[in-house]
Amino acid sequence: MSEIRILAIGDVVGESGSAKIRQTLWNIRKELKVDTVIVNGENSGAKGGIDKNSAELLLAGGADVITTGNHVWQIRQFADYLENSMSVLRPANYPTSCPGRGYGIYDVCGYKMLVISLQGTVFMDSLDSPFLKAEAILEREKGSYDFAVVDLHAEATSEKIAFGLAFDGKVSVIFGTHTHIQTNDARVFDGGTGYVTDIGMTGVYDSVLGLDPELMIKKFFTKMPQYHNTAKGEVTISGAVFTLDTSTFKCTRVELINIK
Repeated sequence: MSEIRILAIGDVVGESGSAKIRQTLWNIRKELKVDTVIVNGENSGAKGGIDKNSAELLLAGGADVITTGNHVWQIRQFADYLENSMSVLRPANYPTSCPGRGYGIYDVCGYKMLVISLQGTVFMDSLDSPFLKAEAILEREKGSYDFAVVDLHAEATSEKIAFGLAFDGKVSVIFGTHTHIQTNDARVFDGGTGYVTDIGMTGVYDSVLGLDPELMIKKFFTKMPQYHNTAKGEVTISGAVFTLDTSTFKCTRVELINIK
């Protein structure tokens, strides 16, 4: 059986997260024997959000595709870069007038991989339905790809699992991002879709979602705004490896990873 192995890496946090990817990802690719890497980079910038420097660090470091989420617009100057990049995606269910693209088709081992970046709407911005948007993209691109991968950047676990079940058998891989906490539910659905509710983050593990714990704890005690400074310490790369059978493009195995 011929296989394709896809590594999905969770939200990269700040300069330290980007530097960790740049320093280690090519070696990780070899060690895990993966064929392509998708990284969520929406928090990878030095000042939050994503910027040109952090995007290029991730791509040079071994990422093939960068997905994003609700922080993609935080650095306004990034819009021009996004508009001209084929490798960095913003959520497809933002209005079509927004810069950039929400999906792309990429070559992996001679096969065509459709990657769709989507954002949830429960407890988040009121965007187009990610369910309807995914359905429309899959229909529009029918025949132009061999298998599809979705990053659903969403807050609610219910929305993510509902999306996974709704698109079981229609998409080969669905992984969630945004909460920065890796969930222990890696599985393959009955229809052959590999799924994880949230693949976690690439940041300092002993932190509050990658941020300085002292400041974040103070925020919860006082209800006063605090600077969102990146935590200092050892960075852990979290994510998942999805293995596909190229005869069916069904997922056969999902493995969570946490690499220091």
